[in-house]
Order: sequence, then structure tokens, then C-alpha cells
Amino acid sequence: MPEGEHGGVSDFGISLSAGAGAAAGAGAGTQSVHETDATHEPAQDARFELADQIRRITSSMVGAPLTDADIAAAVVVLKKVADRLQRVAGPGRRPRAQPDPAGHPQEFFPTSPVIGFANPVAPPVVVEAVDGELRGTAFFDYQYEGPPTCVHGGVIAMVFDEMLGAANIMAGSPAMTGTLTIRYRKPTPLRTPLRLEARFVEREGRKVRTHGAIYHGEMLTAEAEGIFIEVVPQRFLAIVTENSDSPEAVEQVRADARRLGFSDSAPS
Repeated sequence: MPEGEHGGVSDFGISLSAGAGAAAGAGAGTQSVHETDATHEPAQDARFELADQIRRITSSMVGAPLTDADIAAAVVVLKKVADRLQRVAGPGRRPRAQPDPAGHPQEFFPTSPVIGFANPVAPPVVVEAVDGELRGTAFFDYQYEGPPTCVHGGVIAMVFDEMLGAANIMAGSPAMTGTLTIRYRKPTPLRTPLRLEARFVEREGRKVRTHGAIYHGEMLTAEAEGIFIEVVPQRFLAIVTENSDSPEAVEQVRADARRLGFSDSAPS
């Protein structure tokens, strides 16, 4: 996104509507994300295909009856690939994308572990905006299994956290998770199409309330209620500075705050 073209959201989806002088902001195991029935086709990126192939490997490694010889042979090949990628990689880290509330929600966080097509950890959940709500579909393979044949409860919690957060960005109220209450109504089945929903409910000061649900067919398997807290840019910059040992990551957020007119008051 060109500099200056944003929707009042900083890197990681933190609200830019608060703070002095701020401008107001508002099923097969090898299934590819390109084989889903998503209505949105993301921009082509070589990382998406690489992540797809890594997902295939992960699914086979976790759930397929492979022999030790097959695994040992794969180790040799994959070690060469990993060695080469580390060797040719540049210094620092790749900059993260800016989530644009006016854009497609699938592109909010391309490297997210939930909806990121460029992240091999992500299933990924395929999302779109429908009538002001966030709707999605998912197919969880063997690597997301908890109880036999069921999606791990912690994975469900992670998905809700992302879905509700993205719904808040769509509503112009991005914030960080305060509390997330999940009700596991039924076991959520593994390796079958699922339907997901998330919607912004209301905002009270800095508190944002959001609701989400997961369905298998018409059966509700889990639902979530979230309370999110808006974090002003100066505080978020302080959090990044405290947590990160990467000067590039800190400077990325610092430059974002300066570009949007916020004072640079966080520690260096």
C-alpha cells in the first residue's frame, strides 16, 4: 500500500484513532488454498505457493503412515532447502503489511498464523466481508488435531482471537485482546469444511465487544465473546520496544506513528 494510503490502522491492527493530535480512524490433506471456493483470489505471491507446499509436508508428516526411510530421505532434501533460504536471506526481517480496513479482510495479515496465505502454520482460514460481518471457511488437517478426530481447543481459541480482531478492524475499532470467553458447544470435527462468523457488537470507551461462532453444517460447535482494548500508538510502540530485539521492527512501528502524526514518545 502506498505511503499515506491507510484506513487509520497501524501495523498489527492497532488503533490510530486515539492520542493527542491524532486523526480519527475509524477435503484432502493436501488441499491447497487455491483449490477452495473462496470468493476472493489474493494477489499472486510466491510465498503463498511455498506455504502451500509446506502445509502438504506438515499434513503428511503428522497424519500419514510414512516409513522411517521416507522421513529420513525427506530430511536430507528439506535440510538443503532450509540451508539455502537461510543463506540467501537478507539482514533483519521482512516488513509486515499494513492492514487496510477498506480492503479485503484476507489481506489484513498475510503472514498471520490463522488467515495468512503466506504462513505455513495457518490452515488457512479463508475470510470475506459480508453485510458488515466477517465470514470464513476452514479445513483443519491432522496438524490441528486435539482429541481424536477433533480440532484442538487451543486452535479454536486462536482462530476466534484472529476472527474477532479482524472484525473489529472492519468496524473501524481495532484493538488488542483483553478477554476471550469461549463456549465449546460440540466437538469441532477435523478434516471437514467448517463455517466461521465474527461480528463487532459495540464499543464503550476503549472497550470493544465482539462475537464469533463456528459451525459444522448448521450445527454450532463453538462460540466466543471477546472484549478488546484500544491501545494508543505511543503505548503500542513502548510494547514493541520492550519485546523486540529487532531494531527494524521497532523502527517500522516508530516510522508508522510519525507518518500518521503521533509524537514519538516511546523509549529508544
